[in-house]
Amino acid sequence: MLTPTSAIPPFPDETTALGLFIRNLERLVREEAAASRRHIADLRARPLAERVAIGRAIADVQIAQVHADGTLSLTCQRNESLFREGDMLLLSHPTATDQPQYLVTLELDEDTQLTVSTDLPGVTPLVCTTHPTGWLLDEGYLDCSDQMLAALDEAAATAVGRKRILPLLMGQSGTQQTGDEERYAHAYAQAEQWGLNSQQATAIAEAYASELTYLIQGPPGTGKTLVLARLAQLFAQDGERVLISAFTHRAINNALNKLHSLALRHDATPVTSIKIGHPARIGDLLVENYLTFDASPLPDLTGAYIVGATPFATRGSRLRGVEFDTVIFDEASQITLPLAIMGMLAARRYIFIGDQQQLPPVLATRYGDHMVRDSVFATLVERGFDTMLEETYRLNAELAAWPSATFYDGLLVPVSEAATRRISYQQAPSRFAAILDPDEPKVFVELDHRNATTRSDREASLAVDLILELLNCGIPATEIGVVVPYRAQARAIRSLLRQALPDQRQQRHAIVIDTVERMQGQEREVIILSLTTSNASFASQLADFLFQPQRLNVAITRPRSKLIILGSRYLLDACPANAEQQADLELLKELLGACWVARSH
Repeated sequence: MLTPTSAIPPFPDETTALGLFIRNLERLVREEAAASRRHIADLRARPLAERVAIGRAIADVQIAQVHADGTLSLTCQRNESLFREGDMLLLSHPTATDQPQYLVTLELDEDTQLTVSTDLPGVTPLVCTTHPTGWLLDEGYLDCSDQMLAALDEAAATAVGRKRILPLLMGQSGTQQTGDEERYAHAYAQAEQWGLNSQQATAIAEAYASELTYLIQGPPGTGKTLVLARLAQLFAQDGERVLISAFTHRAINNALNKLHSLALRHDATPVTSIKIGHPARIGDLLVENYLTFDASPLPDLTGAYIVGATPFATRGSRLRGVEFDTVIFDEASQITLPLAIMGMLAARRYIFIGDQQQLPPVLATRYGDHMVRDSVFATLVERGFDTMLEETYRLNAELAAWPSATFYDGLLVPVSEAATRRISYQQAPSRFAAILDPDEPKVFVELDHRNATTRSDREASLAVDLILELLNCGIPATEIGVVVPYRAQARAIRSLLRQALPDQRQQRHAIVIDTVERMQGQEREVIILSLTTSNASFASQLADFLFQPQRLNVAITRPRSKLIILGSRYLLDACPANAEQQADLELLKELLGACWVARSH
């Protein structure tokens, strides 16, 4: 499948464009790893009390139970950390020299009750009896740079890397690729039969007909997950082995769940679909999950199958050496070039689904130019092999208007059934009637507070009051979301909500209260956006983060019917350091100017 077809030239040096490209990617990987190690070392050098005070550690942790699936139930007396579910943490015992340190992932955070998982051997029930108390949770870091560097070496030394992957990423191939007309016609007809709209059908047909690569830009609510699933079905119907990959497990789970739901409709040939990953990352996954490919039934399967896994899995014990015909990357705007190369090495055709107007990769350094820092999607888009989905099924007309004009050249339009959608209450609001008015889909609630940095008690309190009123009006907890810029604000809101609904744990957990990064790909009937900051000097220092257009776009395009923005005008007094950041601030001002304004003192 990926067998070299001819001799590969010597490993490139920096005197060639290819060699320079590889070296720059390697330097990016090393710089990122070094920055992360320095950050962890700087934290460890601080006294424990200081780490706890700034939210970077939890002290006096007790191991309540070790479960067979590799998860541990923990308790603590006090949790004011900035940790959130999915974070990598270090579990250690400061006085027990016979116990190693465990790198764990935070799976569930219920204030003083935590669940973590670990892949590492050595965590046994004996831990509970020998040292049940006195443990410590610190911010952790998993160094995957060796895997990335090995992938870059392989890309530079193999046929698939030198003839397909690297020329594509460097802009030396792909623009001249031609699609198969018969495959295009077949896929388009199938997509129409499935009831997809014209842009969705075009995107599927172009990607299916491509020999090397294709990009599908999916603005908010345009059905990119459906397109991904249908495309994977088409490839599998041809007998192909398909890898669905993404930076987050949530994106992979969503794609596999969509495939599962489509399989129940019996309008496509059934195909085996599984996920390869840690059992703690299953969440609401509807297909079978296996720790490794070898532990699944697929090695004995001669036909097609679809596998969901992260790019890291392709380089480790979970999927190492497994070859696919096509890899489909979801949320490709968050995937760096080294990470993309890891997944691309496992296949011969590369489909990227994402949106460069949404969140870019998270990088710890400013090393390199855009050629190596950009996501794989931003690198490849606008080279002549991409389609943008233009109809949103999520946003109503008022919510779609501003992001469409600002980010999508006015092309993003709501379908007719979404355009006139309004939030529907079982009973009319008795409080905040003006703010919750269904006929005002975009509301800016101006609060008179100043000097707040990463936490605003005023906004947290109002956010919880609005949540309670929405619940009283009959809005399900699963249809309410709160987006914040900082973890400290998220914890403040969750803490107040816990006090307001002490006996409603399931209902509280159903309300997503998190940062923009965790909300990409999700939607709710109503979204409350807390801008939080009202210290102009602090906002100026964080302008590159706080006013980033992609973050703003993601935040305001999560709701279907109602967006409520909480903020202080003092935030808008920020003086960013450069013209680009000032332009980003002006975008926020334009957005707030497009909202109906309510004032609260």
